Amino acid sequence: MDRRGFIKTIGGSGLVIAASGLSLTGCDQMPQSAVAPWDGPAPTLPDREWMLGYAILAPNPHNRQPWLADLSKANEITLFADPERLLPHTDPFGRQILIGHGTFLELLDIAARERGYRTEIILFPDGEPAGDSLEIGDKPVARIQLEKDAAIPSDPLFKDILTRRSNKESYQEAYLTATDKEIIQSLPLLSGQRSGVATSEADVSPLREFARIAVLKEIETPRTLLESVELTRIGADEIAQNPDGIDLHGPLFWWLKRFGLMSHEKAITPGTIAYQGGVDYAMGWVDGTYNMGWLVTSDNSRSAQVNAGRSYVRLNLMATNAGIAIHPVSQVLQEYPEMHDIQTAFLEHLGIKTPETVQMFYRLGYQSDVSPSPRRRMPDIVMS
Repeated sequence: MDRRGFIKTIGGSGLVIAASGLSLTGCDQMPQSAVAPWDGPAPTLPDREWMLGYAILAPNPHNRQPWLADLSKANEITLFADPERLLPHTDPFGRQILIGHGTFLELLDIAARERGYRTEIILFPDGEPAGDSLEIGDKPVARIQLEKDAAIPSDPLFKDILTRRSNKESYQEAYLTATDKEIIQSLPLLSGQRSGVATSEADVSPLREFARIAVLKEIETPRTLLESVELTRIGADEIAQNPDGIDLHGPLFWWLKRFGLMSHEKAITPGTIAYQGGVDYAMGWVDGTYNMGWLVTSDNSRSAQVNAGRSYVRLNLMATNAGIAIHPVSQVLQEYPEMHDIQTAFLEHLGIKTPETVQMFYRLGYQSDVSPSPRRRMPDIVMS
């Protein structure tokens, strides 16, 4: 969360915290251990571990990092969904979790090429799980077979992996240039996919409003808000202990926590600074949105969900390379009952008819670079 965005709420509440008086500098910074994976894996690592060291930097829902990798067979990686890292309330069918596995697989494939390997990625080798269930952790999501091939070319997007971000800040009030719009539209799509982009106020305004009401619905629904709050790490100590989820750090949050104004309990209680600060922050990035895009698949199969993640992360890397900020806006796509009417109206607005499915909805624009989000260590995802 951006400190400037949150401090507006504090000022509006009548609480004044003087930066000079409370020394709002230098304390409670992001623990280095939590962002060390963004330095890249050590080149001396064995090949598969080195590839995984890049794959763990993939964007994923709520930063759950829901991956498990089985390395028990030579020249092979079997990927599973970690059943302890699902989102049963905001992602009741595991659709977003599987998109997060697609982003992982694409970065793994890019890294494998850099190491001189050709990959054969077999999705759901033991069969696809049911589409109306959260039970996606029993069978492997993918089996990746690796074959050494000195002739395989590097992927030009490899160099952008370490600087890729999901920029959640308010963007500059500017529409994509014709050149940048062309870059976004040049994303090579997989079979059964199509994409769209809105870059004018007339087109963006209704989409921005859908994002707004969907975010508010998630906040105003107690169990979905609680799911996010329980995954919020407040302060450097919590982030270091659990380098995942939603991170809040820095001097402002350090003091708020010590004043008893920032806690998980406060964050789910309407009328508190913590709760209202979350609302105002979200409304800030909604208001600061001037371009939006979406990725559609021809059906909603589990394979289509994974492949949507593969395409999305390539778009994220392309945007990074071009200096375009990007941020997934997943709330309106979530399948819990309270979101149904909003989602139906959103799909009608875009002209989406079943079985077509909007898998990704995202903001695009211009903003300065942001710091990386916390990441677990690569060994943490390797199955023993």
